[in-house]
Parts: sequence; C-alpha cells; structure tokens
Amino acid sequence: MVRKQDRRILSNIPDPENTRSLVDRRGASYQQAEIDIADVNELFWLQSLSLRYSTAFPVKILKSDVSAKFICEDISVTGILISCDISNAFQIDEVMRMRFTIPDGAMPEGYEANVKLKGRVIRTFTKEVEGQIRYYYAYEFLQPLHKYLSKKRWGLSVFTASLILLAAALTIMLMRAESVIYFKFNKSLYLYSMIAAAFLLSRYLFGMFYRNLVINPHYEPGVSIIIPVFNEEKWIQSTILSCINQYYPIDKLEVIIVDDCSTDQTKQRAEEIAALIHQEGERFKTKGRLIVHQLPQNGGKREALMTGVRMAKHDLVIFVDSDSFLEPHAVRNLVQPFQDPKMGGVAGRTEVANKFTNALTKLQTVRYYVAFRIMKAAESWFDAVTCLSGPLSCYRKELVLQNGEAWLNQKFLGQPATFGDDRSMTNYILKTHRTAYQDSAVCSTIVPSSTMAFLSQQMRWKRSWLRESLRACTFIWRKEPFMFLFFIIGLIVPIAAPIVVVYNLLWVPFTQGIFPRTFLVGLLLMAMLMSLAHLYFKRSKLWSFGFIFVLFYEFVLLWQMPVAWVTFWKSTWGTRETPQDVLAKQRKLERKARRKEKRLLKDAGDKDE
Repeated sequence: MVRKQDRRILSNIPDPENTRSLVDRRGASYQQAEIDIADVNELFWLQSLSLRYSTAFPVKILKSDVSAKFICEDISVTGILISCDISNAFQIDEVMRMRFTIPDGAMPEGYEANVKLKGRVIRTFTKEVEGQIRYYYAYEFLQPLHKYLSKKRWGLSVFTASLILLAAALTIMLMRAESVIYFKFNKSLYLYSMIAAAFLLSRYLFGMFYRNLVINPHYEPGVSIIIPVFNEEKWIQSTILSCINQYYPIDKLEVIIVDDCSTDQTKQRAEEIAALIHQEGERFKTKGRLIVHQLPQNGGKREALMTGVRMAKHDLVIFVDSDSFLEPHAVRNLVQPFQDPKMGGVAGRTEVANKFTNALTKLQTVRYYVAFRIMKAAESWFDAVTCLSGPLSCYRKELVLQNGEAWLNQKFLGQPATFGDDRSMTNYILKTHRTAYQDSAVCSTIVPSSTMAFLSQQMRWKRSWLRESLRACTFIWRKEPFMFLFFIIGLIVPIAAPIVVVYNLLWVPFTQGIFPRTFLVGLLLMAMLMSLAHLYFKRSKLWSFGFIFVLFYEFVLLWQMPVAWVTFWKSTWGTRETPQDVLAKQRKLERKARRKEKRLLKDAGDKDE
C-alpha cells in the first residue's frame, strides 16, 4: 500500500494544546454519535476511514453520455479521486454510479474486490501532468466501502464460513469416534490422532471465545520502547516514526533505538528521522524522549535490548523489532493487562506488512493471523502465553533486569543461545509471573519473500521452539493444570508428526495396500479450520491460502523438524551476520581450505609416483 502522506508526521500524539482533532472530516462524517475520547479503539477506527491510498486502476462511470477513460488516483473508505482528459464531465453534487476493481494491496486486506456503487461529486480541479492538463473529480461514496463490502460480499461468506467451521469441527469429532472403535488395532496411532484432534479443536474453541481486555482510560503507566537494530536501513525510519507517533501521554512514553554496530546506513537513517521528529515535535518534547544509541561493538540482539532496558526510565519496556510498525493505539492497548500486579509480560498481534508481495507472503499472512488470533488467544485464557513475540511485546522492567544476566549468557549444550530471544525471555517471565495476549495491540512486520530466507527463518524458529520448550518443561507443570496438559500435548504432537505422516502416507499404502483416505480427509479438515477462521475474522480473499499453507507445511516445513531434533544446539541465524554466523563462516572457509590443501598434496604425490 502507498498511503497518502499526512503533512503532520506526528499526527497521533495527544495534542497538549487541544488545537486539533484526531478524526478527519471524512471519518467524522460517518460517525453515528459524538466521539468518546476515552474510546481509543473506536477513535482510531474512525480515523482509518479517512486514510487515503495512492493507486492507479481504471474506473468505469455508468453514464450514457460519458465515454472517457477514468483512472483512480487515490481512494479511501469514504471516497475516490478520478482523473481523465476531458473537462466538465460532471457537475458538483452530481450523483453517478461507478464500477471498478480494487487491486490486491491497494488498500488494507479485505478491500480487494469488485465494486459497483454510487458516489457524489464534491470537488473538481485541474492539474498539469507531463505537459498536459488533466481533469480531476473527487467523489464521496453514498455508502462507505466497509459497509458496502460487508453487505454485498462478506455477509454471506462469513455466515457460510461459520457453518462450515462448525461442520468441520463436528466431522473431526466423528472421525475421532472412529479412532475409539479401532483403538485396539493400533493403540499408538489412534491415541495420537485423538490427542491431536482434541488439542486442535480446543485451541480453536478457546481462541474463538477470546476477548480483549477493555481499555481503562485512567491507566497510563510509563513505557519505554526499545528498538534493537542491525543493518535495517530500509525500514528503520518507518519503525521509529510508528513508535513515537503513539496516542499516549508525552511524559509517559520514550523511544530508545540501540544500533548494534550496523555496517550500512542504518544509524544515519535513524538520526535523520530523529532530527526531523525533533524539528516537527518541539511541543511534544521529543528531544528528551527519543534517543539513538550505538553499541561500541557488535554484541547481538540481546545485548542491544538489555542496553536499552538499562537506559529506560519507565517501569514497562516494550520490545519492537526494527522492521515492525505499530498502529497508533498499540501501546495504549498493550499495557492494559499490567493492571494485574502478577502480569509479567504481554504480546500484541503481529500482521504481515508485505502480504501481497507474492504467494509466499500470502501464505504467511494467513499463518500469522491464525497463530496470534487463535493460538496465542487460546493460551491467554490461562494467563500463560508461551511466546511473547519479538515484533511487539511488553515486560515489567524489573523482571527483565532480574533475568538479564542469565538471558545474555544463556547457553544450551555449551553453545551461546543467539536466537529465540522472545521465547527465552518469555520462559524467564513465565516461571514466576503471568503472560497474556492483547489482540487489539497491533503491529505489522516485514516477512521473508524469498523461499531460502523463509526456510532459514523457520528452521531457526523450530530450533528455538524445541530448546525453549524443553526448558519450560521444568516449571510449566506448576501452572494451571489444563495449560500444563495443553503444553505437553503441544510439544508431543509436532515432534511425532513426521513419524505419523511417514506411517500414514508411505508405510500403510505400500505395505498394506490401503489408500490413506482418512488421513487426507483429516488434513483437509485441518486446512479448512485455518482458512475459514481467517475468513471469519479478517473477511479477506487471502483465506484460501490457508489450504496451501497446510499442504506446504505438511510436505516441506514439517521435515525441518527432524533436522531441528539433531541441530537444535546450533547458534547461527542463517539470515543475519551475528558473531556466531561470522565464526561459523570462518570455520567453513577453514575446512574448505584444508580440504583443498589435502587435494593439492594428494595430486602432488600422485605426480611424484
């Protein structure tokens, strides 16, 4: 998406002089009642109605005496700006019916659709473009796009999705009844299938009934946002701006950027945006609460985070990845669970920023949403979220400091633990405190768009998941009994999955001549649960990629698990030049040089003979 730039770069910070409104006239015109300033989520939902997106797609005006070619220049939920090369095509207040197709990625997810609706001309103007005069017509939709799509497209789809979700869940339960009947013939296989089905259905059940913690307008604890960064010159300015431009009291929010000795222009880019923010935000006192700090030498992500925590002046610290972008009300939502004194950490929801780049990013879009909105939401029922994800998570500073040294010096089988920082810190927090998930605290992040980078990331995640799950086994039994049961099942099922797949898809068909119909139907039902859950909540046409992701996982990603079993002590990232990566590369080059030297010596000996 290409958002039209706001002339104010700090448009969401509460105005200490109360001279401006947070809701644009386009959004305000559709509100049903007076805005309650305390209802932050409603306020920013109304603000989203006014956001305009630059684009270029054809628009057909359904008027018999007009045959010009119209192009959409920008679009919002409430209106559209079109251009053509003829003058006086329409008059002010003239109502026209128009037809157009919103392309993928032109607007937020869920708006990609074929549209046919009426609009009223509210403004006309001309502009010279490449030496030619173009005529522009601004339309206000008589019905906002979100209401139009809800009625015309998504209403029936969501109703159908809910029915099929219910049918899929019932079918899975019936299939597991079959497992009870045939249990005596293969106890291990049918026990696994019953446990896996119960685990999966319970996740979706708890996830569906999850609700956000409501915002308390009087709860505004001090917050320090820590952004560790290494070679992220492309995204760091957007990340910094999204973190400082929060709807939160200016005396209770600071942002600390810690550069881990980047070798590109990251530090310069960070300082450039900081200078611009200071220039624009004098009345928001940004000079005292936006800091760019560089480490004396590359120490890794954990060292950067701990440096930021030591510098932080507030009691809550938020960790934000350097390629993640916060929604304006993310911080206010994220801190709400800390009203419970036993709450140690909270995760927000992470969405994919580059979702429409290619098929791989679309797969990850569905996976991310279900992983957060269903899986983390289910864990939050028990106040025991097992991974406070790196893109957006909040902790009590005192707990991070208490566990800081152990976290920095963590080793597993003698090797430094350089990745899985979020899972590792979550384990330290979860050991003594509660952890939660706040779905209304939203950020978006850049995900891998190439297959090799994605596979490297997934292998790293599996290694850290296995390592930290084994650590969690030492204390998770002291948590809520159901949570402990779900945790153990959630550990066993993925580890045993490759064996089960080989047995069902290879061993049984080849040795007994039985087509694995039941297994494939179960796979289809699992894909339906993921896809339809995404359709139910997000109302996006990307829901179908849930089916593809399940197949991709079953036949590609699943087979990383056996590799992770035997390599989970490795400390290299594979996608970033950490000190461990540099050392591993040097060792690889040394081994290559030794092999080459041996070959040369052998060749020389053969010539002598």
